[in-house]
Amino acid sequence: MNATVVSATGGPEVLEYTEVPEPSPAPGEVVVDLAAAGVNFIDVYHRKGRYPLTVPFVLGSEGAGTVSAVGADVTEFAVGDKVAWANVLGSYAEKVVVPATQLLPVPDGVDLHTAAAAPLQGMTAHYLTHSVHKVEPGQDVLVHAAAGGMGLLLVQVCKMLGARVIGTVSTEEKEKLARQAGADEVLRYEGFAEAVLELTGAGVHVVYDGVGATTFAGSLQALRTRGMMALYGAASGPVPPVDPMALHDAGSLFLTRPTLRHYTATREELLWRAGDVFGWIASGKLSIVVSERYPLAEARRAHEDLEARRTTGKLLLVP
Repeated sequence: MNATVVSATGGPEVLEYTEVPEPSPAPGEVVVDLAAAGVNFIDVYHRKGRYPLTVPFVLGSEGAGTVSAVGADVTEFAVGDKVAWANVLGSYAEKVVVPATQLLPVPDGVDLHTAAAAPLQGMTAHYLTHSVHKVEPGQDVLVHAAAGGMGLLLVQVCKMLGARVIGTVSTEEKEKLARQAGADEVLRYEGFAEAVLELTGAGVHVVYDGVGATTFAGSLQALRTRGMMALYGAASGPVPPVDPMALHDAGSLFLTRPTLRHYTATREELLWRAGDVFGWIASGKLSIVVSERYPLAEARRAHEDLEARRTTGKLLLVP
């Protein structure tokens, strides 16, 4: 079978589409024939070595497909089942080995490409809005990169929960997408903190910031007293060290750097979040925007487009 392998960390040029041995499941594991793999910024961090992994490794952490083999002790899944997953390394491959404890059943009414695009960002949107900061009706929320795959989901979920959503984007085209997703106000990045304060008077209750270095200081400025800064990513680069007194001076702010695996720590929590996300999709409450589908062999081009911010919505790799 073929897979995208990283033998040395670096830029998109290190991605090598090559033949690798076909896997077989160990006890507790399942082999899935890939329908599509999601492309995420965590894949970029793995490729660059920002989140170090032992090389060589097959890239990718999210996907969906059909079960083709099950290992001993697997009772929840059978050959032919439609499944999805997130946080499973090795997903840029024609066949993916997934621990059964990490597999998500895909319900009727959700196609496999949508299922591949939903778990990582969908469950991230779920824990950010239900657990990191419980969004409530009437709250003001700031979502950075509101037209990206993650941002579009956050906008929709926050609106579903009754918040007023302010989004930031870089272009007029992206503004249209953010507004279509439900954003009440859409700003450009330059001067966004001042604009947020003018719109809200007191600042927002929570900032969902996956951009990082270029937005962090303004995000703190845009918060109201005792507001929550949820820094869930660093697309523009890592944030420099923070003096805790800066949180004191800005209004006794809260700062967290969460990650999905800590909010899906048990099977029950994983299935709760995924069940809600797939249920919203099946009922039409949540729309997954897949903006580009690349051949699995063209992961390099997908990474180049993602890092250059040439994309909106979700990117998929398809065998």
